[in-house]
Amino acid sequence: MELYVLITYDVCSSDASGAKRLRRVAKTCTHYGQRVQLSVFECLVEPSQFEKLKHELAGIIDKDKDSIRFYNLGKHWKTRVEHMGAKDAYDPEGLLLL
Repeated sequence: MELYVLITYDVCSSDASGAKRLRRVAKTCTHYGQRVQLSVFECLVEPSQFEKLKHELAGIIDKDKDSIRFYNLGKHWKTRVEHMGAKDAYDPEGLLLL
């Protein structure tokens, strides 16, 4: 059973270590899903992958300066996601073009 998860993050990047954390958070998220806005990813993952992703991100951020929010939209996500405006909506079940 795959879960659809929305991940948002705010990493304090006012210094070099923060900028590095920001890049690492984004890169880690790209391994699990698609960036849909600057600090927002949509991921279609198995529960075990979701736990692994959270563990990886917890090891990157500075918990005193940064924050990450996970919104688990579950398996019935198609009825919970709406898109409006520029850019095509991301379809994680669609054809992957490289």
